[in-house]
Amino acid sequence: MEMPGGAAQSSPTRGRSAARSGLATGLSTITVSGSAAVAGALVAQKFGRSGVTDGFFASYGIYLVLVLAAQAFRLVVVPDLTRAAGEGRLAVEARSYLLAFLALAVPVSALVLAFSHPLGDAVTGSLPPEAASIAGDALVWLAPSAFAQLLAAVAASALAARDDYVVAAVGYAVGAAAGLALFLVLADGHGLIALAWGVALNSAISLLVPLAELVRKSDRHAVGWRGLAVRRRLWRLVQGAAVPLALQGLYLVGLRFAADLGEGEVTSLTYAYLLAATLVAATASSLSLVSSAPLTRRGLDAETAAEHVIHSAWLSLALIAAAAGVFALVGGEVVRIVLGDAFAGEVGRDLGLLFVSFAPWMVAAVAFSVTFPLLFVLERPSVLVPLALAALAVHVPLTLALREA
Repeated sequence: MEMPGGAAQSSPTRGRSAARSGLATGLSTITVSGSAAVAGALVAQKFGRSGVTDGFFASYGIYLVLVLAAQAFRLVVVPDLTRAAGEGRLAVEARSYLLAFLALAVPVSALVLAFSHPLGDAVTGSLPPEAASIAGDALVWLAPSAFAQLLAAVAASALAARDDYVVAAVGYAVGAAAGLALFLVLADGHGLIALAWGVALNSAISLLVPLAELVRKSDRHAVGWRGLAVRRRLWRLVQGAAVPLALQGLYLVGLRFAADLGEGEVTSLTYAYLLAATLVAATASSLSLVSSAPLTRRGLDAETAAEHVIHSAWLSLALIAAAAGVFALVGGEVVRIVLGDAFAGEVGRDLGLLFVSFAPWMVAAVAFSVTFPLLFVLERPSVLVPLALAALAVHVPLTLALREA
């Protein structure tokens, strides 16, 4: 069968490519998640559970929201870029998305740099002054790093449109490992801010590796800037980001309220959420990512879409249910072993139960993650913005009411 661009590709070759892509993405996800887990454990072992860790994690929550949204952005742009690749205009389409992100990233990063310490005060609430100080210092590094991850998502998506998942997977894995190594080297001498530096290095590598490969593979003659339609792409990204950002925003709202409950509460909530979000990202989000481009090429009907959602969701939920069961039974002891004595006893048990309480959120996040890319494959994303606004409108007053209960 003749493929777009004149390259013939047999079914066995396509099957091997899909298997290789899935393996590379899976190994990359394991490396990234493993590095994050090791970094989290080291933070707990070295710095315990205090106002300083609360302050850092309050700012890290903003970074985390954007990075997890970046995974959703990849699912948004892959169908568009896949169609563009088939029509021979991938370079212009990818450039348009990169410019759309830059149009957002540059002014927002500049504002964060200018107002980092007032923002640090805002996200830490009634926590001690040292919490606001570390939050402001960390935001200077974390905000640009988050946008670098978003740009990396576009570059990785452009490669995915060419059925190349390996380079981006290597970039993410190497970036995660390098960031962890930098934190290990500098943590004792510079404190918790070293983790923000490691995150910045991670983001830079995650962006530069796929971007360099994309430039290498690009048509050198496709240098025009006509037809970029940056505003349309930016609105496309707003549509795609709405619900993922709302889902992560629910956590950010909870984080701000947790800051008013006393020292250590933000840290505990962050660890529980990191585990929950990692499980969703490593299962449902990864499956959606590697299936998005093939589904776009093949086309979808109602039966195929339903089968995809059911099979992907059950695989993800089985792993999540097993993890929730372990934490429900022996979560406190697991937390103490991994995070250290600062999380022993009641603190560890509460953190384990906090993770279990994320179960409804994980189920909803899995359901959304496996369904989300289909809306863009089918070109029906219009419901996403109203859904996101409704979720936040319900969540904020509900959180206020439950906190007072």
